[in-house]
Amino acid sequence: MVIATGRSARHVHTLATRISEFLKDAELYYTPPEGVETCDWVVVDAGDIVVHLFRPEIREMYNLEKMWSVALPVAELTVVS
Repeated sequence: MVIATGRSARHVHTLATRISEFLKDAELYYTPPEGVETCDWVVVDAGDIVVHLFRPEIREMYNLEKMWSVALPVAELTVVS
């Protein structure tokens, strides 16, 4: 997962376009960018790599980095005999 910030909606759109062009030229798998209508949060899915492009205030609001800062709960297993 790649998380990046553009300075404006136009910058986010340009980044998404360039990434898509690179993937297409390299003949790598990708799906067309999602979110380019508003360019608040654009996702480019390239299979094993997913690129998230944000405007600064939107990145701060969603704070995807927090996914790695909190320990996941551990489920207890019960053995039945």
